[in-house]
Amino acid sequence: MWDKPAVLNGIANVLFAAAFVLIAYATMHFGMRLPIFPLREVRITEPLAHVTPQQIEAIVGREVKGNFLTLDLERARAGFEKLPWVRGVNVRRQWPDRLDVSLEEHLPLGRWGAGALVNTYGELFAAAYDASLPLFVGPPGSETEIAIQYGYFKRSLAPLNLAPVEVQVSARRAWQVKLANGTRLQLGREQVEPRLDRFVAVYERTVGRLQRRLDYVDLRYSNGFAVGIPELAREPSAKPIARKNTRSTG
Repeated sequence: MWDKPAVLNGIANVLFAAAFVLIAYATMHFGMRLPIFPLREVRITEPLAHVTPQQIEAIVGREVKGNFLTLDLERARAGFEKLPWVRGVNVRRQWPDRLDVSLEEHLPLGRWGAGALVNTYGELFAAAYDASLPLFVGPPGSETEIAIQYGYFKRSLAPLNLAPVEVQVSARRAWQVKLANGTRLQLGREQVEPRLDRFVAVYERTVGRLQRRLDYVDLRYSNGFAVGIPELAREPSAKPIARKNTRSTG
């Protein structure tokens, strides 16, 4: 082999290339740790409603390690995602010494069970929140569907100055809406939206004219609805209100 110049030249070239790579790596590794690349600023790019400065400082102190070049962006992103009100995170380096952090906060839409919240995407999350929110009740996994239906109920009832404060769906897919005035709308399992639309259309000339508190409005009829009036129910001589409506199966 030693008397073959071509082979010796090839070996020399390989060794030279390997030495060059090692030297370049060592130089870069050493250079990234020099004080000329410090990370001087972490900037939150949007105003925040729920995440506090103290929470930001805690994540920065615990998860943002290294200088501008050695910073682990994935670790930093995962750290911010642990905050209760954070739905999404985007982090990026901004030359020469800054980390920009974009936080998307959950927008609370309703309450779920004893402690969870539902955001505007119909997603569950856990966070402390003192303001008033409607209550969503349903089987596990139904939170997204309830959030969508709540939006429809709220828009439909708004012209009547009625507001839903509780939306419930049973395991058999029967829907019920409690209003701020205490009345419960029983919508059943079928034609839920058409039934509510029919109620809204005739409200002003029917239920809207009653000067009584209503326990419920049962909309599960093909051509009308029934109402529950607690004052009448407590009167011994009160006669049941006759109706010609035929009850649907839903």
